[in-house]
Amino acid sequence: MASIFRLLLVGLLAMSGAVCAEVYVPRAQQVIDNVYVLVGPIDERTYDNQALNNNQAFIVTPKGVVLFDTGASREGARLIEAAIRAVTWQPVRWVINSGSQDHRWLGNAYFRERGASIIAFDATVDTQRRFAAQHLARLRNILKERLEGTEPAYADRMLSGDQATLELGGELFQVMRTDAHFPGDAMIWLPRLRTVFTGDLVYHDRMLGVHDWSDPLAGQAAYRRMRALSPTHMTVIPGHGVVGDLAKADRDTGGYYDFLIDVVGKAASDMEPLSDVIEANAQRPEFMHLKHYDSWHRTNMNRTYLRMEGR
Repeated sequence: MASIFRLLLVGLLAMSGAVCAEVYVPRAQQVIDNVYVLVGPIDERTYDNQALNNNQAFIVTPKGVVLFDTGASREGARLIEAAIRAVTWQPVRWVINSGSQDHRWLGNAYFRERGASIIAFDATVDTQRRFAAQHLARLRNILKERLEGTEPAYADRMLSGDQATLELGGELFQVMRTDAHFPGDAMIWLPRLRTVFTGDLVYHDRMLGVHDWSDPLAGQAAYRRMRALSPTHMTVIPGHGVVGDLAKADRDTGGYYDFLIDVVGKAASDMEPLSDVIEANAQRPEFMHLKHYDSWHRTNMNRTYLRMEGR
């Protein structure tokens, strides 16, 4: 009888844990004036966080809302729209994609069906097309039925070159290529408000990731360009993590780009053995406060070294 009670207790605890699992619901936080951010969790993608483990942002203008990024699925886009509706009933007129990772753009179709124009650099769209099937396959394992109805939808207004200036409702949007995390990635600068949405150029509280296709050298250059814009206090909206100032961005991202290029990249150029470089820099206390340090730091060094080797 005691063993039966123990089994029942274990079952109840398991059910309680499932019920108590944290389900992420996006909520808009005001950054400055008419600019809002949806700060997602900095964990990995999960069923409960709808793979919205990143930030979206939007600005309300007299002629409608401009949304930066649309989430990883149709359902995620619906949740983003609900968060916008808690602030304004202005329609989403424009969507600007800052990148091609799944949670940046796979909600595009939802907003297009509701009248929004989708805007992105042609290089961003090229990368979206390249990775779409791979990202959807991965998301099917994570989101399961929550991915139903999600289909890739690409920009109907393509930007060329490295920079473009747009205007809606009296607000200027300077969209600039960064090419750091994925080829074609971009940041959006709001000059009137001296506010920047960095996309995956800047991470706060979380270690940035270097993939095989990432370019940390471009990241360092783009970060310095972003910094030269001189956003005002607490108006750096990162791709991941809480909104902060330049000091926080320097500590969590800018300093890490400098480390990757000036330490690891230089060692590669000097033909120091890769294993020696990684072991000598495995413990970097200035970055150990960042989430996912243990899982990403060595990988980042390895990929940076191989990319910089022979330059």
